[in-house]
Amino acid sequence: MQRFTTILVLTGATLLAACSQPASLQDRLTANDKKIDAVIAQMTLEEKVEMLHSKTNMSSAGVERLGIADMHYADGPFGIREEGVPNGFQSAGWQLDSATYFPTGSALAATWSEDLAYEYGKGMGIEARLRGKDVILGPAVNIQRLPVGGRTYEYLSEDPALSAALSMRYTLGVQDQGTAVCIKHFAVNNQETNRGSVDAQVDERTLREIYLKPFERAVREGGAMSVMPAYNKVNGDYCSENEHLLNEILRGEWGFKGFTVSDWGGTHSTMGAMLHGLNVQMTGSNYLGQPVIDSVKAGALTEELVNEKVRQILRVRYAIEAIPDNVANTQMTSQPECQQIALRVAEKSIVLLKNEGGLLPLAKEVKKIAVIGQNAVLKTQSGGMGAGVKALYEVTPLEGLRKRAGDAVQVLYAPGYKNFPGRRWGPAPATPNPLEAAAIDEPADPALLAEAVALAREADLVIFFGGTNKSIETEGSDRANIDLPVGQNEVVKALYEANPKLVTVLISGGPCDLRELEPVSPAIVQGWWNGTEGGTALAEVLFGDIAPSGKLPFTFPAKLEDSPAFAMGNFPDKTQGGDLFTLMYRQDRTRMSREEIAEMMAKMPKPVSKYTEGALVGYRWFDTKNVKPMYAFGHGLSYVDFSYGEMKAAAGKKSVKVSFPLTNGGKMAADEVVQLYVSRPDATVEWPAKELKAFSRVSLQPGETRTVTLEIPVDDLRYWNVDKNAWDLEHGRLELLLGAASDDIRQKAEVTL
Repeated sequence: MQRFTTILVLTGATLLAACSQPASLQDRLTANDKKIDAVIAQMTLEEKVEMLHSKTNMSSAGVERLGIADMHYADGPFGIREEGVPNGFQSAGWQLDSATYFPTGSALAATWSEDLAYEYGKGMGIEARLRGKDVILGPAVNIQRLPVGGRTYEYLSEDPALSAALSMRYTLGVQDQGTAVCIKHFAVNNQETNRGSVDAQVDERTLREIYLKPFERAVREGGAMSVMPAYNKVNGDYCSENEHLLNEILRGEWGFKGFTVSDWGGTHSTMGAMLHGLNVQMTGSNYLGQPVIDSVKAGALTEELVNEKVRQILRVRYAIEAIPDNVANTQMTSQPECQQIALRVAEKSIVLLKNEGGLLPLAKEVKKIAVIGQNAVLKTQSGGMGAGVKALYEVTPLEGLRKRAGDAVQVLYAPGYKNFPGRRWGPAPATPNPLEAAAIDEPADPALLAEAVALAREADLVIFFGGTNKSIETEGSDRANIDLPVGQNEVVKALYEANPKLVTVLISGGPCDLRELEPVSPAIVQGWWNGTEGGTALAEVLFGDIAPSGKLPFTFPAKLEDSPAFAMGNFPDKTQGGDLFTLMYRQDRTRMSREEIAEMMAKMPKPVSKYTEGALVGYRWFDTKNVKPMYAFGHGLSYVDFSYGEMKAAAGKKSVKVSFPLTNGGKMAADEVVQLYVSRPDATVEWPAKELKAFSRVSLQPGETRTVTLEIPVDDLRYWNVDKNAWDLEHGRLELLLGAASDDIRQKAEVTL
């Protein structure tokens, strides 16, 4: 690849970059530059600076006298958040802002479907427009480095190729509806612990090959119009003022033409932000307000620098049609079309982990089902801290099962265990809830357990709903472990003893430790936080109306200590401190002053997170180190068997292509996700044992055979050569590994690059 030259003009911000390829979707943003320059020439310095910081909690200013509308932001990324009060996150109490709750990020990733990612983005874009929103704060695409990560549910995958493909298509889906995305959190935001101050120290090759890939495709191929820098530091500098990330890579190499907006409270200085790539401070004006004006007048900053930042904002403002106030919010946000998209994503996301004895799909002889576990009735649209949706409706698993069963099957329910409510964001209820646990590791309640066991004994089959909730997996904190909470292991063991015809459904955003549950559960299903139609989709799969087709987007380790960051001693951080966002925004107080923020930041810990596992993230680690997981990356069973015919492979100058026949050997229509990994047997450069490079979701009728073709661009086989500071290609033998999961390889072939 051509080396990129970045020139820092005396203003400190204007970047002139020579890009090896035109970023056509980005270049569309420059179409109005002449008109924009004419508008800027009419603006006062004060009007320009007003655009560089928040106006309300979810908007930044335009210039009314020049007909420039404010920029309105919608919190995401799995549903348009309800309207809040102007200067806070409390509900404004509107009636028409109930939105569609889409399956969360890890559920979308479990579909392995680029088409569904596009549809998902389309649905989000449609509903954002109805609400008069210009920018969706999403998608969230950081790599899932930690099984305990508080935002694992919100992010996509541990694999950069899968995450990049889905984030690019999500971006296109949103922006084709006339709404901009704000892809986040750029970059290396892989933990919530100390997220406001932690320094993620990662080598350049790992940074490029693993952690930046989803952002790169969303920007270069998806045309993402806005980017949100992460709270954390990367290699010593906060992301909101990180020259390497924002100016050299994002604007210089990738040709980004839009604007950057800080995470809420993620701006740390005036000069750092202005010189090193930030456009908009959210929220407040203590850095990118009056101090900018003062700095320009003192000669420390130039007005041309301010002009350039305003120009980048206006490019998006001119590309996104502002919705008039009398048009926005005049009909219900949640639309039937979008609800159906949410259903299709949920249907394709459900992962059948295990099915011994063919317990699933449910046999016609099953006439009485015992549903045990509060996760069958708890809603997941909101909870904890961070992203949530005021859903128009949400079908719970129990509701879905009962509706599908009809009068022919009796579906009984018992809570089985208490629910751990986590931290409360408001006053405690006047009357304590007897079904709430005081601690996450509280043992099983004897009375609830006895009731559940009695119900299990009289049923034809038991469905146990376990997993976590939105208070256990939440923004602002990472889990202490991945153990099943509130005595669930004790409950499932007792249920199995009472009735061995036991199906477990895990409702969670991330992986759980299944060492105790797996031996006593013949069938296991990963059901996710699956959106407004989640219960409907789950019932369809369990009853066999559709075949399960989801594949794990991350590894389920046998035990937490097997995962790379834990095995290397890189996590958890030894120093613990308060969460920046929580301290600033969730304490029911007025907005902190500049002095208060500076004092708080000075007191926060300054931990370092070392990424010494390098590229060995997720399955790359397990495969390279020969550590057996509980369930491997890409794993997912079906109700049918798929046979993979002989693979043919050829390497050209621009791509490697493989083709093979795939046959559905079952008696029902089903989808298979075929996965192509590469290994490099003669490499002189260090590589993981294998890496995902291509995949495809294929739908087949019963007995149907189809020839499937997969293509790997040669550019995707390059590595970042730190000596050349550029992408490079290692020539030699390439082993192609085709299969149904990272540990289920069906065909092999070799080509030479």
